[in-house]
Amino acid sequence: MFTGIIEAVGHIQSMQPRGGDVRLYVKTGKLSLDDVKLGDSIAVNGVCLTAVELPGDGFWADVSQETIRRTALSRLKEGSKVNLEKALTPSTRLGGHLVSGHVDGVGKVLSMNEDARSWHFRIEAPANLARYIAEKGSITVDGTSLTVNSVDGAVFDLNIVPHTMQETVMGGYQVGAPVNLEVDLIARYLERLLLGDKAAESGAGSSTLSMSFLAENGFLKP
Repeated sequence: MFTGIIEAVGHIQSMQPRGGDVRLYVKTGKLSLDDVKLGDSIAVNGVCLTAVELPGDGFWADVSQETIRRTALSRLKEGSKVNLEKALTPSTRLGGHLVSGHVDGVGKVLSMNEDARSWHFRIEAPANLARYIAEKGSITVDGTSLTVNSVDGAVFDLNIVPHTMQETVMGGYQVGAPVNLEVDLIARYLERLLLGDKAAESGAGSSTLSMSFLAENGFLKP
């Protein structure tokens, strides 16, 4: 688990094809690895990766085909900057929100405009994630915990303060950039729980949940 508070910006030092997937070497910059051991998790642009080698100034991690298909890591190249966060501990301040490091989909930066000293971003999420994004709710963009200012369909607005622009990869975004999105995990589980016994049926999924389903199962008052 993570908090979405970025600890450092590193970069991709090497990307090596390995039997159909990829092994990454991430140089971690100012992120201390003194308390990291083999098998520990580190979020890279919001993707939870496992450290399989620790040379000293970074770590190697294997990236599966599933991760390549479901995230924007496939768009990275050697030299790309990445947000980094070590897994939280029982004593970690939860300054952001609970983040699993399991990316739900890839969004796209639609616009970036200066707003006094901050920046106003508009990001388009995949259509199937729109129902999980709520005004003043939390969302993770490339591993950064952010507050949603407003929502219009699958498009949501963010206000990015100067500190976040300086201390994360958001300062290097351009219009059209793909970004990893993780929605609030409570919303994801709540939707699944509302399915009740139907969740065990073959083919049951989030598409089963509708206003008629809620009414039929007593979740809505007539």
